[in-house]
Amino acid sequence: MDVQEMVIYGVSFDVIGKQPIVLLKTMEGNRFLPIWIGHPEAAAILIKLQGTKLPRPMTHDLLTSIIGRFEADVARITVTELKESTFYATLTLNKDGAEIDIDSRPSDALALAVRTDAPIFAATALVDENAIEFEREVDDTEEIVEAFRDFLESVSPEDFANAEGTPDDVAFAVDQEVDDEDDEDDDEDDEDDEDDDLDEDDDEDDERTGHN
Repeated sequence: MDVQEMVIYGVSFDVIGKQPIVLLKTMEGNRFLPIWIGHPEAAAILIKLQGTKLPRPMTHDLLTSIIGRFEADVARITVTELKESTFYATLTLNKDGAEIDIDSRPSDALALAVRTDAPIFAATALVDENAIEFEREVDDTEEIVEAFRDFLESVSPEDFANAEGTPDDVAFAVDQEVDDEDDEDDDEDDEDDEDDDLDEDDDEDDERTGHN
């Protein structure tokens, strides 16, 4: 399988679907792969990324310890495919020089990767078909996050499999829709003003007719 190395760019929240999203970024290039995950898994990833210390181990901490006690290590995790709006991943363990592939949810695999510093990969075909690509380099991370939020407002998880527009394109389209709505409101206000003026003219004519 042809793969690309990825890094965890961040964990965000889909305000439409009320679900966390982990955002993977290609090591080379400027493409982002959003993956919807559960709340517990999002918390597990964030806790480790933020360096938060807990008094007791969480599930993924326990699993990391178990892997270590069996004298194995996490060689890598690979996000392999997207089927029926569900992402799939493989957790690859190294034990006595042999590699063992284990089917995993991407969220669990990523939670283990951040605890073991294991490299993260995604199938090239998956990235080509589902990643969001910025056509230009963006140094301001806030601009990337804002564009991604605009993109999320106009799509659902099912849309990512066939998404063709970039976040910049979608954000522009959203702005255009807002502008069009504003123009329509202005036109309606102008029509109302014209109707009021006509009503006033009719009243004045009626008054003059009455005096004659």
